[in-house]
Amino acid sequence: MKRFLLLFIGMWMAFAVQAQCSICTKTAQQLGEGPGKGLNGGILYLMIMPLSIGGIIGYKWWMNQKQIQE
Repeated sequence: MKRFLLLFIGMWMAFAVQAQCSICTKTAQQLGEGPGKGLNGGILYLMIMPLSIGGIIGYKWWMNQKQIQE
């Protein structure tokens, strides 16, 4: 339950962040508010897969180390 709550909070907070580099920020300002939000959403969408892969690998490594210690 604790892990699910932590995952939920982490995913909820990801939608509130602004994931843009300086060049993307300047482009988004020129496009306007609607397309700028779309650009930001696309950046966050592309960020999810590498972070989830890293999380899965880290979790499996942690579980393997836990089993070795027992």
